[in-house]
Amino acid sequence: MFIRIDGSNSFGMSLRIDLKGFREEDAGGAVFHSLPRMRPWSFFLAQRFPLWRSSAVPVSMRRPEIHGIIMSQFPSNAPAGCPWRFSHRLQTEITALAFWLVAAVVPFLISAQPLSAAQAERPNIVFILADDQGYGDVGVLNKDAKIPTPNLDRIAREGMYFTDGHSSSAVCTPTRYSVLTGRYHWRTRLQKGVLGGFSAPLIAPDRLTVAGLLKQQGYHTGCFGKWHLGFDWPLKDGGTADDNGDFSGGFKKGWEVDYTGEIQNGPLDVGFDTFFGISASLDMPPYVYLRDRKCVEVPTTEKTWIRKGPAAESFEAVNVLPDITRETVSYIKSRAGAAQDGTPFFVYFPLNAPHTPIVPTEDWQGKSGINAYADFVMQVDWSVGQVLKVLDEQGLTDSTLLFFTTDNGCSPSANFGELRAAGHEPSYIYRGHKADIYEGGHRVPYLVRWPGRVKAGSYSDQIVGQLDLMATCADILDIDLPADVGEDSVSILPALLGEDDGPIRQHLVSQSINGSFAIRDGNWKLALCPGSGGWSDPRPGRFDFTGMPEFQLFDLATDPGEQTNLAEKHPERVQEMKATLEKLVGDGRSTPGPKQVNDVEVTIVKPIPRPPKAKKN
Repeated sequence: MFIRIDGSNSFGMSLRIDLKGFREEDAGGAVFHSLPRMRPWSFFLAQRFPLWRSSAVPVSMRRPEIHGIIMSQFPSNAPAGCPWRFSHRLQTEITALAFWLVAAVVPFLISAQPLSAAQAERPNIVFILADDQGYGDVGVLNKDAKIPTPNLDRIAREGMYFTDGHSSSAVCTPTRYSVLTGRYHWRTRLQKGVLGGFSAPLIAPDRLTVAGLLKQQGYHTGCFGKWHLGFDWPLKDGGTADDNGDFSGGFKKGWEVDYTGEIQNGPLDVGFDTFFGISASLDMPPYVYLRDRKCVEVPTTEKTWIRKGPAAESFEAVNVLPDITRETVSYIKSRAGAAQDGTPFFVYFPLNAPHTPIVPTEDWQGKSGINAYADFVMQVDWSVGQVLKVLDEQGLTDSTLLFFTTDNGCSPSANFGELRAAGHEPSYIYRGHKADIYEGGHRVPYLVRWPGRVKAGSYSDQIVGQLDLMATCADILDIDLPADVGEDSVSILPALLGEDDGPIRQHLVSQSINGSFAIRDGNWKLALCPGSGGWSDPRPGRFDFTGMPEFQLFDLATDPGEQTNLAEKHPERVQEMKATLEKLVGDGRSTPGPKQVNDVEVTIVKPIPRPPKAKKN
């Protein structure tokens, strides 16, 4: 009998126990068994027995655990004459040997060994998308922040944060489309605004999403939270509901929906194996949970959270964040074993918070000492912490690539006056907020953690977009995307690995709530509108833009607050950047590859709404 610890494999050592000359119950055979590589085996021990790594647990208490594993590795109940049959005595002797090895060697290997090749190349992927949380609402990004976010800060401390990360839009639905498809939302019918809770699906049935891509590569996929990309609600008299994106007064046919039926063209039809969540924002009916294709509880009453509509009797807005968090944690627990055995998972976790209605639970009310929004942001941080906790408990931290970002900037509903009175700026140094073309509308927190691959405590000034998730996943898995998939997605993997030696992307396109465009060219930013394009001043429809420059050009390197319009000083740059945007739009893609076709005609320069005329006395 001899033991060999093989360190020749760069991805991990192997523990090999060779038994020679043994004859037990006609077992025969020169080499009976080869244990798996040390790291997966020891990792399994650590996960099956959570206290394995704890020095408070005496090594002697672990012997029964080791024996149980040895019995499964070296069975005694195999058919007589089988070369893999072992007596109980031999099992005991092997247990004693393994016990000594584990006590003496495994703790060192657990802490010292890198991930195996399979774990490194096929990580679990968790993408957390908060709702209406500003760049300055994360402690690590805002030195003067007054809202504690210890769990978000932990992600940055153990990974990387990007200082120039962006959503494709300053509002939610468009951002979600771009995240999941790697394609700009304005290539679809959605040219401005957002969808409602009864809107038709925005993702085409033949459109490959990140979830679909990962599913093709053997991942199990789950979505938990706010969908807000539309799906087909069945009507009682046939057909499907469609509010056409007009949710201002509630959907008039809300009670004509067959809530006992199944939704179609939803999460399960675009790559997800399972779904639990709500159809749209928490202030848009119907107020009901869905699991996969069906309502968890059929609406029988009406409730109002800003907008009135059909609701399940037990549905309460205050419970949504803890409920979707619990579902996410439960899913990760349920997939832990399979992930350890080589079937990774993808979790898309779009939160409902801190979007309106701003409803922190009783445990979080008053925690910030500022206002309800700040309390809700703290609860969002707790929710993220629950995900980090379950990854730790299940031993999945090292094999999981985790993202945290937000769908757009902070909303005025947060009550900026109260926040600023406390010394807190939700947009940090940036102008504007949710809905705006200014940086405060779409420059968002972008945190990434991948232990062993992403350097802890690092940051990057690269321009990156949330729609880059698609190409990044493909790069990690070493697969080529088809020409009609992820047309606007660029891999940020070089930045994550610290291997970027130049700009990852030179251009990035953003859009405001009214459809106004902006394009980046390095540190230059061109907004193709004269005002905010959103809700801050100068606000379209309320401000008279007569005599103002048609476009706005900013040098973000020297003017991150976008205070000085350089359009008239650099007309040649304005024309050059406008021409670049026209080409990116016209080509149907912004990455190398054959031209594609947009779903609709795209108007680059939007008409400017005029303010209402003053009433005559």
